[in-house]
Amino acid sequence: MKYLKNILFFIVVLLFSACSDFLDKKPDDMLTLEMVFGDKTRTEDWLAGVYNAIPDPYWRDMSHHGVGPLGDDLAPSTGWQKFGWDVVAKQIGNWNPASYDGDNRWVDLPKRIRSALIFIDNVRPNAKQLVTEAEVENMKNEARFLIAYYYTLLLEKYGPVPFNPNQILPTDVSQEELLLGQTPYDTIVNWIDQELVNLSKVLPASYTDKKKYGRATSIMCLAVRARMLLFAASPLVNGNPDYKGHVNWKGEELFNSTYDPNKWKRAAQACKELIDAAHAAGHKLYYEYNGDGTIDPFLSYQNMMFKKGDVNPEILFARPGCDYTSLDRHATPRGCAGNGGYGITQSLVDAFFMENGLPPILGYQDGDKSKPIINSVSGYKEKGFSTEPEVRKTKWIECQGDQPGKEGQVTLAGTYNMYCHREPRFYISVLYNRAWYRQEGRTTRFLIGEWDGGPTHDAPQNGYLLRKMVHPDHNCRTNIFPYRPGILYRLGEAYLNYAEALNESDPGNPDIVKYLNLIRERAGIPTYGNGVNQIPLPQGQDAMREAIHRERRVELNCEGSIRWNDIRRWKMGKETLDGDFYGMNYLGENLSDDDNDPKAFFVRKPYQKRVFEKQMYWFPVPQDEMDKNPNLTQNPLWK
Repeated sequence: MKYLKNILFFIVVLLFSACSDFLDKKPDDMLTLEMVFGDKTRTEDWLAGVYNAIPDPYWRDMSHHGVGPLGDDLAPSTGWQKFGWDVVAKQIGNWNPASYDGDNRWVDLPKRIRSALIFIDNVRPNAKQLVTEAEVENMKNEARFLIAYYYTLLLEKYGPVPFNPNQILPTDVSQEELLLGQTPYDTIVNWIDQELVNLSKVLPASYTDKKKYGRATSIMCLAVRARMLLFAASPLVNGNPDYKGHVNWKGEELFNSTYDPNKWKRAAQACKELIDAAHAAGHKLYYEYNGDGTIDPFLSYQNMMFKKGDVNPEILFARPGCDYTSLDRHATPRGCAGNGGYGITQSLVDAFFMENGLPPILGYQDGDKSKPIINSVSGYKEKGFSTEPEVRKTKWIECQGDQPGKEGQVTLAGTYNMYCHREPRFYISVLYNRAWYRQEGRTTRFLIGEWDGGPTHDAPQNGYLLRKMVHPDHNCRTNIFPYRPGILYRLGEAYLNYAEALNESDPGNPDIVKYLNLIRERAGIPTYGNGVNQIPLPQGQDAMREAIHRERRVELNCEGSIRWNDIRRWKMGKETLDGDFYGMNYLGENLSDDDNDPKAFFVRKPYQKRVFEKQMYWFPVPQDEMDKNPNLTQNPLWK
């Protein structure tokens, strides 16, 4: 390895806005490497700058430049496009290699990787400032983790990328060495896999020093590895014939177009190793309980997203500082001083189970999402309104406030039947028209001309706002936004990842149902099995695959880029993301559900026509990078 010494540089450290002192530093000015690594504070500043590229799962993933809205869960106001929400343009297929790249990973992450390599080469013990050999070794391993992690992010977004993980190229490097093309996908995966395994053996499972919360651990290594190997086993990159003949500048195939079932076995093993290590380190699903000791599924699912790491054992990988304030503002009704237009789709509403654990909708007639195929045994009713409040066993107060005698109330009388008798995760995730809004002591008013409705871009364009991820105690009027960590990986996802990989590699393995049922039990719905109060097991690998996909859609809904990546890796883009997207009638003027009344609000109406084409499975290599480097190969089908 060739190393750089004593070069001048400017440290730009855009640090986490967290409570951790380590992640709360200010940038220094022009310094030499000797000056930086001879000082403890500046050394930590440098490492903090490398950490800073860890994605913000709140606003970076879900905002105007994020990828979360490219899936079929999130529905930011279509009117926000004129205010720089280029993700809306991408939803309708209006993008190309010259379009704005969003988080600009192609350019930014290699810079962070280079900074990590310089850190590894120059960090050293400092007896005068109490920097020990052990601490230096751990910081080097943290930097190695960040290198591997950032390569997984590049793979996830672009597929094969230029890959040179252990070398810092000097300033006098030749053009041939500098202008690298892409390395085959599986080659990069194999290197990351081994590197993360090695690091999991030397990094601690956790830190006793609370100031180090969010820094690299062995559990984070195994979590990143498991997710990467699940993606690598999936249809998009495991035997995809569409990519046969897609080669780099050396003529090497960039994707393996031959299906390899062992990749699913490898993914399953990685997921199980993660789960076992996480359990051994004290991680478990987050629970809250009712007074009689039973699980409170409402508070368990809600507060799992908000509780800090010291009391939330479900978090495996967190970013301590995130811009949750912006998300809270954009998802708050405009009549409550919010931006009022960050919604969710009708297809997500349809996906949540009923209180009895059964899916309400089995599909759509001829693919027309205005014509749902209702599951006749689920008890679901699409039309009509409830005649009395619905009460459950829960301490969730969003629909009862502090009013005596309304404990456990989750819906009001007069609620549209579509939203009645749904599972707890539905109520935690979806803010629908005429739901009780505790912050204001009133119901939401989404009719046209009402406090929270249109016609304006700052209103739900399809009759729904996002509730999940938005803190129930925030208040836009008084600028109160309670702290919460950004969760990049949690144990609930690990359980579902393992169930999926196991169903593909070893169908019928009892662990599949075991881990699905742990998720459903916490969610407060019947588990699969033959016992009392259980629902029948899905029969066969295909039926179980569908059940796992359904559970992922609901449990992990609106959590950053997870749904977008699931759709991609399953090769379900065309069937899922192309065509009309529905909601309730945004222009409705009355609380009717009459399909023949153009002014009825509670009627399925398309609010956006989205476009998905095959090239969109990957972001294109940015055109300005293609122009700089003739050895790069544009991603498949992009022109």
